[in-house]
Amino acid sequence: MGAWDDGPFDNDSAADWCGDLHDADPPARPAMVRAALTTAALNTGYLDHDDAASAIAAAAIVASQMPGGEPITSPYAPDFLLAGESLDLDDDLPQLAVEALDRVLGDDSEWRSLWGEAGAIEFPRITRLRAVLSGPTELPGQIAML
Repeated sequence: MGAWDDGPFDNDSAADWCGDLHDADPPARPAMVRAALTTAALNTGYLDHDDAASAIAAAAIVASQMPGGEPITSPYAPDFLLAGESLDLDDDLPQLAVEALDRVLGDDSEWRSLWGEAGAIEFPRITRLRAVLSGPTELPGQIAML
């Protein structure tokens, strides 16, 4: 696995996917994000590292556009996002991104196996992404504020 850090864009597969996303026609970009998330979320077999890395990058992009999301600053992220552009993403993508991240961390995931071989047992960056994508948690007795 060509990874130089544990960030969502810090590996060869994610950087390649981000380059493809940047090079795509702007109207096609939201569908590419959806496809990366769907590929991971719906995978019932062995999840390939490349598919997992693309899904993590896509989830980070979705999370970056949500309240509480971290801005995209990695030089390996799509250049158009670094330049301040955004994507018009559908409202169902945060939930799809959560499902994709859960699959990446689940059984039969090459990404998880490779990081496990490297000694990782916790994945705080993915945990943070998942928390942003899941939205604020209501405590018992709380009323959601609109």
